[in-house]
Amino acid sequence: MRVLSLCAGDGRDLLGVLATWRRRSEVAGRLIDSDPALVARGRRALAALRLPALAFVRADAGETTAMAGALPADLLLACGIFGNISNADIRRTIRRLPELCAAGGLVVWTRGRFPPDLTPSIRSWFAEEGFEEVEFEPIRGTTMAVGAHRLRAPPRPARRGVRLFRFLPPESRPSARSRSAPASE
Repeated sequence: MRVLSLCAGDGRDLLGVLATWRRRSEVAGRLIDSDPALVARGRRALAALRLPALAFVRADAGETTAMAGALPADLLLACGIFGNISNADIRRTIRRLPELCAAGGLVVWTRGRFPPDLTPSIRSWFAEEGFEEVEFEPIRGTTMAVGAHRLRAPPRPARRGVRLFRFLPPESRPSARSRSAPASE
């Protein structure tokens, strides 16, 4: 299984699961993050798991060049991204995901449901690009939700040097909105 984790942080989303998964030796891929401290911590955790087919890369995950050699992905994690970029960048990223995924590839993503709730649009953008919704789960009592979509359309050839997204300044990020009032369900 080839995995690609964008804005992976220290990898806890993936490495925590792999630590106890019996088929972890079958996983290959790349975890990408730009923060040197997080990448260093993730590399230490990865070394402890002894999974040589996985690599942490310090790079800009919003640039497809950082993904070269790690595509196509059977599992793509886009967690913690959609609440920190513009709506146009979310749309652009989803539009390009068929270039990053293998046939039948699964994308797991997160986004806050703070008003105005963009998750219905995100879900429809996935459908427009040939993805089938596998799961969408609002996390009760919070603004957070997690979605999983499987590519049903044919994958498209990946292009290097394509800008998917850029993080907004912290004060402009949708995730900076009040977390005290979750969106209605």
